[in-house]
Amino acid sequence: MKPFIQKIGASLKSIGHKIARFYDAKIEPIISKIGYALTHNPLIRMDDLTLRLFGIKIKVTRKRRDAFYGYMFISLWLIGLFIFTLYPMLYALYLSFFEAYYNLQTGITTTFVGFDNYFNIFRSQTLVPLFANYVIRMLVSVPLIIVFSIIIAVLINVPMKGKSIFRTIFFLPVIIATGPVIGELTAQNATTLPALEESNVLNFISENLGSFIADPMVLLLNSLLLVLWYAGIPILIFLAGLQKIDKSVYEAADIDGASPWDRFWKITLPGISSLISVAVIYIVVTMSLFVESGGILELTRSHMLVGAPDSQFWFGYGYAAAIAWMYFIFMVIIMTIFILLLRGRKENR
Repeated sequence: MKPFIQKIGASLKSIGHKIARFYDAKIEPIISKIGYALTHNPLIRMDDLTLRLFGIKIKVTRKRRDAFYGYMFISLWLIGLFIFTLYPMLYALYLSFFEAYYNLQTGITTTFVGFDNYFNIFRSQTLVPLFANYVIRMLVSVPLIIVFSIIIAVLINVPMKGKSIFRTIFFLPVIIATGPVIGELTAQNATTLPALEESNVLNFISENLGSFIADPMVLLLNSLLLVLWYAGIPILIFLAGLQKIDKSVYEAADIDGASPWDRFWKITLPGISSLISVAVIYIVVTMSLFVESGGILELTRSHMLVGAPDSQFWFGYGYAAAIAWMYFIFMVIIMTIFILLLRGRKENR
């Protein structure tokens, strides 16, 4: 058996040498000629550290060369960004100023209406409460998720056995919340807390607070479990930040007699403060992209297909594009508010 394996190894080695010789004799000269032709022609010419591009001299430095290689590595992502993200966004912005509908014979037919689609959003009796609920829900949910994520990350970061198991447990909802699974769980009311439904907390809020505040609060409490599911990624973000804090800082604080509470506010929280903005952006975007029953995104799809329930206005692709852009603007405003608040807190320290 051993001589047979040795013969196979010798045969493979011989084949490898033949392929290498063929490459050196036939393929490598052709590639060298192609490379030389690409860098030495009337349009592009490379001499030492000077690049002549259409007659323009460009000095090739190490910084520029590294930047070129970096852009080459992310070129596929940039192409996808421009084709599948930036172009649809700009086209949707263009459609939002038109009365647009689809015709099987002529395609999308547009009529310029200016800002009428945006004015119709504020006149709608359906969309204004939805946008108000969205804003209030975000203003309440994001701080709740951030606080919950920091607490869990600090607890998991404590040296203990089975730490990876707890990380997996808190990250599992992230996997479940992506795809049709979460839709089915929501339809079966599996994302609500039975204890809240059995108590009178929701009734107390509805009866004692105005509908402008009570409706988002009730919606938040009814989906509290779903909201906390969004803490999976922020927990990992904060956990990574906690593990980067130098342990000698905590040891010095212990020597100085600092309490755990002081260590958290003076060391832990400042150490992960730069990651809070990243977590806020992730949470706002992720929660905004969740298509809930009767939500803004679902209503936008219905406007594209069958129009809006308000019959006095014309609705279609243009109106749906206006809703999407208003939704995007509100999302950016909410992220900006949180980031400015965090930045102001850092400056006050």
